[in-house]
Amino acid sequence: MEKLSIEISNGGIGFSLPELDVPEFRIEEKIPSHLLRKSELNLPQISENETFRHFLRLSQLNYNIDKGIYPLGSCTMKYNPKINEELARNYRFVNIHPHTPSEFSQGCLAIIYELSELLKEISGMDAVSLQAVAGAQGELAGVLIISKYHKSKKEKRDIILVPDSAHGTNPATATLAGLNAVEIKTVETNGILRTKLVKKEIEKYGERIAGLMITNPNTLGIFEEEIYEISQVLHQIDAQIYMDGANMNALVGNIKPSKFGIDVMHFNLHKTFSTPHGGGGPGSGAIAVKKHLEKFLPNPRIKKIGEKYELVYEDEEYSIGRLHSFYGNFGMFIRALIYIRMFSSEGLKMISYLAVLNANYLRKKLEEIGYKISFEMPTMHEFVLTLKDIKEKYNIRALDIAKRILDYGYHAPTIYFPLIVEEAFMIEPTESESKISLDNYIEVYRKILNEIKITSEMETIFFSFYLLKSNQVWTF
Repeated sequence: MEKLSIEISNGGIGFSLPELDVPEFRIEEKIPSHLLRKSELNLPQISENETFRHFLRLSQLNYNIDKGIYPLGSCTMKYNPKINEELARNYRFVNIHPHTPSEFSQGCLAIIYELSELLKEISGMDAVSLQAVAGAQGELAGVLIISKYHKSKKEKRDIILVPDSAHGTNPATATLAGLNAVEIKTVETNGILRTKLVKKEIEKYGERIAGLMITNPNTLGIFEEEIYEISQVLHQIDAQIYMDGANMNALVGNIKPSKFGIDVMHFNLHKTFSTPHGGGGPGSGAIAVKKHLEKFLPNPRIKKIGEKYELVYEDEEYSIGRLHSFYGNFGMFIRALIYIRMFSSEGLKMISYLAVLNANYLRKKLEEIGYKISFEMPTMHEFVLTLKDIKEKYNIRALDIAKRILDYGYHAPTIYFPLIVEEAFMIEPTESESKISLDNYIEVYRKILNEIKITSEMETIFFSFYLLKSNQVWTF
């Protein structure tokens, strides 16, 4: 364990102060004595190279995507290209003040506008706002837009349908927006939301239904194959379809959500477009809507008027208002724009192809070893194992196996989610990983399963020996 800097203090000097170029004076002459310290300031005294090594060692204690595969399901922990970091840290971007007038921030506004236009093209939607600073806030904005849409028509709708295979934050989002989340169970339909299930809810709640929140592919990694039919049924009662874009990495460049009936969605730039994750931010949950919902988007909006870019406040009686004060996450827009421009449309197609290929290769190999898939359905960019059988047979939990993966120097996948799978292991390798990387990760799972079996056999032998010895003692 790395010691604190004060513990490795050895009287070293890391910096030499230049000679004073102002007259010297006694501090007591300028500051009242009762405000002065009575003892010396106890700061670590370490040389520059020792300081650097100390913080480098601390940085290496944390696992990160630059260190190895990071297969957290539903998180899309892909490699973050370093060119993105270099350009996003350009001092011209970093030093611009939030209150800079639009005529002096045209470059920044142009970046936001261009990224919005590209996201419109990728999603097939009609308008985009980059105001949301995280996926969860993008969700909230989307549901608030749906709610405001119905209120503008003087309708009292209070129900949001949420399948149990949807992204985990969806029910909380609906509640925060003042709506009631109604869960639709999909366990008996192999984890897929079926049209017949939605029709049952329509029969029960009718025009109280404001909309449906759905993740596609869902958190089991399964594509919602009836999504278009479901959207048609809900649109008949003017209910809106919200898509959580958490798993957009499986679709990007190949399928536009607008084509299967989505009315509003959000992107996670920190997932699909490789802007870094970290500490609840920096993130970006860009919101995309169809034309009939555009006027409900947050203000201000960035418009291109002639050759200039402007922050425009419009439709204020309909807009859900501001989501935050400034674009403090602007660096994420730069990174995402570079990523999209770097790959182009053909490259984006390859991203989703490779993400799906890697996940299915990993799934197949783990099934061959002896791990069990939760639902016997085709999966896309991620999949969910159930370790229920291992727990029942060996009394080893998903948590135990996850910890053992850490012992081997790899990050564990998402565990115990989604909630509809017992002892869940949710794995998403992303397109970033090579076959060698995947094979090394698979080998860890093979070793762990062998350890479980060997340990169980040894316990059986020792227990049998104990019973035998106990019997001998009893006989005497």
